Amino acid sequence: MFHHLRYRLFRPGLGLALCIGIAAPTQAATRMDFSNEYNANSIHAQGDAYFIEQVRELTDGEVDITLHTGGALGFKSGDHFYAVADNAIQIADTLSGTMSGIDPIFLLSSLPFLVDSVDQAHQLYEIARPHYDAVFEDNDQILLYASPWPASGIWSQDAVTSSESLEQLKIRTFDRSGTETLRNAGASPVSLSWADVVPQLATGGIEAVLTSAEAGANGSFWEHQDHFSGIQYAIPLNMVHMNRDAFDALSPAQQDAIREAALRTDEHNWQAVRERTQTNYATLEEHGITIHDPVPADFQQVLADAAAPVISGWQEAIGERGKTIFDSFHNGNTP
Repeated sequence: MFHHLRYRLFRPGLGLALCIGIAAPTQAATRMDFSNEYNANSIHAQGDAYFIEQVRELTDGEVDITLHTGGALGFKSGDHFYAVADNAIQIADTLSGTMSGIDPIFLLSSLPFLVDSVDQAHQLYEIARPHYDAVFEDNDQILLYASPWPASGIWSQDAVTSSESLEQLKIRTFDRSGTETLRNAGASPVSLSWADVVPQLATGGIEAVLTSAEAGANGSFWEHQDHFSGIQYAIPLNMVHMNRDAFDALSPAQQDAIREAALRTDEHNWQAVRERTQTNYATLEEHGITIHDPVPADFQQVLADAAAPVISGWQEAIGERGKTIFDSFHNGNTP
C-alpha cells in the first residue's frame, strides 16, 4: 500500500503540478471578524460596512473583514473592549459609555447637554481624540474611527414633557451619566445594554428609553411606545477599535490602507449623522409617533440643572485631562 501511495504522489504530471503550486502560491486573504451590537440597518452598521468596502478596495481584497451585526458573535458593547484586547475579535463597534469603567474619558461624548449640534460634537471629538487614542494604545488596541449617534431623546408610552411626567418613570439609560442625571430629575433609571431594551419594553420592565430617534426606529419602538421627546440630551459616540497585534501582522501597505479607510469612514460618519435626524423623524411620523421637539423651556431647564452635578463630577474624576479638553472646547479650539 505504501508503494502504491508513493507511485500516485510522484506520477508524471502530478509532481509537476505540485511543484508549480509550491513555486507560485496563491496569496490568501487576511480574515478578520468585526462585532457590532446594533442591527444591520443602524447608522453604525452602515458606517462599518462602508469601512469594510474601503478596506477591500484599498487592499485589492487582501484584507477580508466580516461584519457581524445584532450581537451575532455573542458580544455586547460592554464585552467588546476586552474581547478586542484579547484578540477574541479583531475589530468592534462599541458604545463609548460602556467603556467608562476602563477610563472616565469614555463618558465625555455622552455628558448631558454639553453640545447642542453635530458640529460641536465633532469639535469635541477632535479635541479629545489624542486622549482616546492613548487609552486604546495602553490596552493593545487602535482607535480606528468614531461613529456618532443622532441626538438622544426620550421614547415613552405617555408624553414626557414636564418634570411631573418624569417622576418615578422607569427609564432605560445607556451609561452612568444618564443614570445619575435622570435620577437627579426624579426618574427611576435603569442602565441596560441595547440587546436587553426591547425585551424589557415588551415585559413592562421599563416604561421609557433614553436613546435617539435612530435607535428607536431600528428597534421598531412604535410597537411599545407612542411619544418621542427631542430633549437634545447628548450626541454620544460609538468607537471602532482594532486589536494591535492584528494590525501589526498586516503588511505596511495594508496598515496604510486601514488608516486611510478609517479616515474616510470618520468623514463619512459625521456627514451621515447630520442628515439622519430628519429622516428618522419622518419614519416616526409614518408610524404614528408623536414628536415633541423642542420640549418646553422650563422642562429643558430642569434637565440641565439635573445634569450640572454630573458634569462637575466627571471633571473631578478625570482631572487635568478634562480641564484641558474643556478649555479647548469652550475657547472654540480644534487640533
